[in-house]
Amino acid sequence: MNASMYESCIQACSDCAWSCETCAASCLREDDVQAMARCISLDMDCADFCRMAATLMARGSDHAPAFCRQCAQVCRACAEECARHEAGHCRRCAQACRACAEECERMAA
Repeated sequence: MNASMYESCIQACSDCAWSCETCAASCLREDDVQAMARCISLDMDCADFCRMAATLMARGSDHAPAFCRQCAQVCRACAEECARHEAGHCRRCAQACRACAEECERMAA
C-alpha cells in the first residue's frame, strides 16, 4: 500500500479528528453539558479512530483497510449524534464525519 494513494482519506481523517476535538471542547462549554454527554463521548472516540486511521495509512500498514472500515462506522455514529444538535459546531462536525466515512469506505473497498 502506497500512502500517497490515500492522501485524500488521510486528509479527511485529519480534518474529522480536528472537527471532533473542536466539537467536544465546544460541547463542554454548552449550558446543558449533560445533554451533550453522548456527543462528547462519540467526538472523542471518533477523533481517536481518525487519528489512528490516518497514521496507519501514512505508514502503509496492511491493517489500514480493516481499520478504516471500523473508522467509517464510528464516523457515521458520530455524525448521527452531532446532527441531533442545533449547535453550529455539532453541524460542522457531522459534515466532517460524513465526509470522512465516505473516504474511509472508499479506501477500504
